[in-house]
Amino acid sequence: MDKRLAKRHKRQVARAKDKVKLSEPDVRTPEQIEAAREASKVANTRGYQPKVAASSRSFRNSFATTTGSAAKTDG
Repeated sequence: MDKRLAKRHKRQVARAKDKVKLSEPDVRTPEQIEAAREASKVANTRGYQPKVAASSRSFRNSFATTTGSAAKTDG
């Protein structure tokens, strides 16, 4: 039984090694890397919009309190 498990493990390791994709080295010059960083900074700040999560959270809280308070005042 140990032999069977060892063979199975060996096959799994071999398949996992085949699936591993090694990343290629970055062959850009330092100037090209810096230019790409600057371009991404400009692209990120150009389309800045505030996140809606805070307003949706306050909406949920106000909704929950209004339904809860309406039930308390009726009873």
